[in-house]
Order: sequence, then C-alpha cells, then structure tokens
Amino acid sequence: MNTNTKTLIYLVVLAVFDLVIPIPITAGILIYVFLVKPPWFRDLVSEIYAS
Repeated sequence: MNTNTKTLIYLVVLAVFDLVIPIPITAGILIYVFLVKPPWFRDLVSEIYAS
C-alpha cells in the first residue's frame, strides 16, 4: 500500500474517532509526538519524504 494512502487512512480514522469521542485524540497524539519523539514517527516522516 502506498505511503500516502496509509497516511490518509490513518487521518480519516482519527477524524472519525474525534467525531465520535469528544476527547481530542489527534491533539493528544501531537503532544505525545512533540514531547517523547518516538522512533516510529521519525520513520513515518522519512518514509513519506522518501516517496
């Protein structure tokens, strides 16, 4: 599956969760990524920019 397609699917799923659950999940993930800097996020960003 194409990286752009996977990213779009993840964003759509997160948007649906944000509509169903009133807790801002995407904001929580963003804060987590900024504070912890997990290696999976760096890998995802490098994969997106490599394509």
